Amino acid sequence: MNKLLVTTDFSSNSKAGLRFAVQLASQNKYELTFFHSYYIMKPSSWNDETFEAYQKGESDKILKKLNQFIESVYKNLGIVGKNIKCVVKRSVSTDSNIWEYARENKFSFICISTRGAGTVRKIFGTNTSSLINHSTVPVIAIPRNYRPSKITSILYASDLVNLERELKRVVEFTKPLKAKVELLHFNYFVEIASDRKIMDVAMKKFSKHNIKLHLESINLAETLISNIEAAIRKSKPSMLIMFTEQNRSLFDRIFFSGKTAEYSFNAKVPMLVFNKS
Repeated sequence: MNKLLVTTDFSSNSKAGLRFAVQLASQNKYELTFFHSYYIMKPSSWNDETFEAYQKGESDKILKKLNQFIESVYKNLGIVGKNIKCVVKRSVSTDSNIWEYARENKFSFICISTRGAGTVRKIFGTNTSSLINHSTVPVIAIPRNYRPSKITSILYASDLVNLERELKRVVEFTKPLKAKVELLHFNYFVEIASDRKIMDVAMKKFSKHNIKLHLESINLAETLISNIEAAIRKSKPSMLIMFTEQNRSLFDRIFFSGKTAEYSFNAKVPMLVFNKS
């Protein structure tokens, strides 16, 4: 069974990620674990024994708060939550706390909410961007305005590098959901023939799956993310899937090239990000 680590900081924005997780689990068998990272600073005048006793009491309070928070989300969705699993873990670093727990406990995905419209770093926040850039566990970033709806279509944006290997992972995620896949690739005019050949070869190997090709010439007057946004508006997918190289920042490579540092990206659909390696 797939395991999904669903993070929350108790904010209203974070409820989007919880709603998505519940929706995903309703379409496939996912074991959900709701996770909150916290940090309590040790007063210099306290000895270790005193602090550990205090920390244990606070941890119990936070865990109770997390359970109540999750129960309220289920209630608002009109669903009775069963066997709800909640975990709280102390660390000074929220992002590393999340991905280390996910890796050590062999989670399939990490689910985290984004902040909404605005400049890119403001949208994703430092925790989400750090997870995308460092976590070996795939990350699903959910826009704060997400409302539950059946996942029926996936837009997979590809650079065609390692296409067959990536398609295998995409299909593994989408097949249980019975969701159709649209393979999106932006090409330069001189690459049309070679790109089409790569896609045709891959499509033959995945012919039994519901995959639609979308080969489009890139609009050089716009940023890459602007081109992707246009494709999202056209296709209206339930989710976007991308792969990124973690030795180069996703944001530096896609969002901050040229004059895009202040570009306002309105994340309207959940985005699943895999590590290319």
